[in-house]
Amino acid sequence: MFPGVDPRMMKQAMKRLGMSQEEIDAQQVIIKTPGKNIIINNPSVMKVHMQGEDSFQITGEISEESADTKPTISEDDVQTVMEQTGASEVEAKNAIEEANGDLAEAIMKLKKD
Repeated sequence: MFPGVDPRMMKQAMKRLGMSQEEIDAQQVIIKTPGKNIIINNPSVMKVHMQGEDSFQITGEISEESADTKPTISEDDVQTVMEQTGASEVEAKNAIEEANGDLAEAIMKLKKD
């Protein structure tokens, strides 16, 4: 952590201050924002507990991708909505898309119509 400082002494000092840290074995970290996803591959993730709160320190290979705003709709989702509402396949798909993938909302919408 600090150059020239004995790691054992550092650990003892942190313990006296009520701090602890643990390494988390992570393969990938994804931070989702409204407009994009920040992807950190091969991350080194440290969880630090201090004064009753947890924080994370993440380093790794960073890349960005635009957020996919269109939900993935499976055939099972369409079948579920069709069975619950009696709607056609096209109506069910459209309702799920309008509800951003929320099946309950899609069912409620179709039952109102």
